[in-house]
Order: sequence, then C-alpha cells, then structure tokens
Amino acid sequence: MGTSDPSDPETLRAAILERWGRAAPGWGRRAELFREFAMPVSAWLIDHLDLQPGQRVLELAAGPGDTGFMAAELVRPGGVVISSDASEAMLEVARERARALGIENVEFKRLELEWIDMPTASVDAVLCRWGVMLTVDPAAAVQEIRRVLRPGGRLALAVWDLPELNQWATVPDQALVELGLARGPDPDAPGMFSLSAPERLQEMLEAAGFVDVVVEPLDLRHASMTVDEQVDEKLDLSRMCADTYDGLSAEDRDAVRAKIRELAEPFTEADGLITLPARALVAAADA
Repeated sequence: MGTSDPSDPETLRAAILERWGRAAPGWGRRAELFREFAMPVSAWLIDHLDLQPGQRVLELAAGPGDTGFMAAELVRPGGVVISSDASEAMLEVARERARALGIENVEFKRLELEWIDMPTASVDAVLCRWGVMLTVDPAAAVQEIRRVLRPGGRLALAVWDLPELNQWATVPDQALVELGLARGPDPDAPGMFSLSAPERLQEMLEAAGFVDVVVEPLDLRHASMTVDEQVDEKLDLSRMCADTYDGLSAEDRDAVRAKIRELAEPFTEADGLITLPARALVAAADA
C-alpha cells in the first residue's frame, strides 16, 4: 500500500490545514497578546484600505479576526466584514472573540485562499494579514483576490520579512535544529518566510493585475519574555514545533531551553527578559 507524497500539493494543503486546526486553541489563548504585538501591521493595513461606511470587506486567513474587527468599526453603518479562514477551528476562535467584543457587522465563512468561493467583483476591499505566504500556490491566491475585488477595490496584506529579521519566531526552531532534534525548514515549501523577498511580492501582485503596488518593511516590538515564556508562546502558535517538542525527553527539553537562552543572549535585557526582533512586509494595491 503506497503512502502520500508529502510534496504533492493536495497532501501539503491537507497537512497545513490539519496543523492550523490543532493550533487554533493556542491562538485563542494568545489572541490578545498577539493582537497587541501585531497592532502596527494591522493599523497599517486598515489605514491603506481607506475604508468607508457601507463597504463590503473580505478578510482572508483571519485567524482570531482582530484586524477584520478593526475594519468592521469603519464600515458602519451599512457595511459588513466577511471574516474567513480555511480552518473551521480558527473561525470558531474569531466567532468567540466577536461575541465577546460585541461586534455584530461581521459574517464568518470558511474560505480557501487559492479558490475563494465568492462571486467575481463582489467586495470593495480585501484584507489578509499573514496568510498568502502559507498557501501552496500564492500566485493563484493573489489572482483570486484580484478576481473577487470590484474594479477600483483595494487590497492590503502582510507577509513576514527574512528569517534573520524575525528571531521572535525562529530562535526556538533554530535551537531544535542546532541540537539535531529537528530538520531545518524546506525553503521551497509554503511557510512563514516563503514571500520574504519584497520584489517577488510586488511582481506577483502586478502579474495578477494590481496597480499602484506599495511594499514596505515594518518593524514590530515583540513582548519581553523569559525563556520559558518564549517556549510556551512558540508551542501555542506553532503545531509543527510543538509536535517535535512534545516528543522530546525531559533532558532534551532542558537542552532546548538552554540553547534558546544562548541564541537569545544578544537580545537579553538587564532584567533577564528577552526582546526578540520582528519585521513584516506590508503591501497595498488597487484592483
């Protein structure tokens, strides 16, 4: 009996979706802290959409939904935000947050980025914070975004800049790799840094028919944490890392924490807390 080829696009999509579904509870626990961390990016995206009351906005790969909730405030009265994610478990996290915040002009819909199940030219703006780079075919995703936007509609999205500028996310993974406990990421596979070259992102948007494309770097300040807090955050947000860590012995787990402390030494403050760098690429364009 044969096994699935892990590089097969459908196998990749299924694996990505399965991991995000299992990560949803951790993202729910971290939602408020991550909202604060990501606020500079969310604010940039919202500002560049130039939203107006009555507009229809689609948020893709919404996760906990916080950026879309900001948009919902700006399109009232009469406007609506469609908060979407490929993972139903992630959508439930967003639903719970919307209920808790009392936001009513938001609809929730499970949508894939590479084939958006919505009519052509049906929304005024599209918002996608850290989603396109996770798709198997990001060019197809961008083309689909262009399709669902009305003429003159606006796109604002974010991806991550280079790994070496995002130690907040890479240091725990680097520790596992340097200790021989995990393999390094496949640079050609979908993932956090697959669109970290700004020129590639710009070319992709222009090839899809977008105009007036703007791509900029944007630095973020990650919360200061202890090593243990850094590990706990990573395990909540990344199921791939958590699956590896969960299978380690107590001795190996101690070694990982010691290696993280070593790698984070240049970013360690006088009080012993670690503040690791983070940088996004933000982009806006017209349909």
